[in-house]
Amino acid sequence: MIEAKNVSKWFDGQRILYDINATFDTGKTNLIIGQSGSGKTVFMKCLIGLLTPEEGEILYDGRRFRDLDTEQKRQLRTEIGMLFQGSALFDNETVLGNVMFPLKLFSPLSREEQLERAHFCIKRVGLENADDKYPSEISGGMQKRVAIARAIALNPKYLFCDEPNSGLDPRTSILIDELLSDITHEYGMTTIINTHDMNSVLGIGEHIVFINKGHCDWTGNDKTIFRSKSESLNDFVFASKLFQEVKNYLEREYEDKSRSL
Repeated sequence: MIEAKNVSKWFDGQRILYDINATFDTGKTNLIIGQSGSGKTVFMKCLIGLLTPEEGEILYDGRRFRDLDTEQKRQLRTEIGMLFQGSALFDNETVLGNVMFPLKLFSPLSREEQLERAHFCIKRVGLENADDKYPSEISGGMQKRVAIARAIALNPKYLFCDEPNSGLDPRTSILIDELLSDITHEYGMTTIINTHDMNSVLGIGEHIVFINKGHCDWTGNDKTIFRSKSESLNDFVFASKLFQEVKNYLEREYEDKSRSL
């Protein structure tokens, strides 16, 4: 579990985050959503430790990040997996080489054990026949899967994903969502996904934190999001024509049920 308590952040005298409180549960897909410029990326960077909040604290299973010494922070880094928006694969490394990279840096395993672990992770994301291919030789969706394999190579307790579906077609996006959800439940990780993809919200949003203008305006899940009383959340959710139609449908269903009672 990761907790944010009264987290505030400034840049050049401008306040970006306002006293955010949020809890991200273990074994669940936790989503951070919000419009561009809402502060959700800054919030995620605070959670990871890439930025230090001026106020508040971040706790990893009760461990206060700001209280950890250098060695303790280094140990915590080995417990964190990161899936970057653009996959961030090394162009001059094969699929196997990319997945091996964190193992070479941080794993105490022998070379043979590292290879075994890398092959396991590649197989887990369904790319067992792509070991020797380079990023330029595989599709964007396959690149994302390689990045996921690399992110879980060290068997992390915490997995952070920044816009994992960016640049992918809807079908591939669903496959990536399902893979992240499956891995989260299978390994009992605390997974936090930064996204504005409403398909992801409805597909795997077990716990959702909505950030609006630096404030935490709403928390809930994919089952309760359509019943929100937050005007800013409703504006975000129903921004597209499709979800406006969903809203209208749900309202009609509610009215019909009310009349039948």
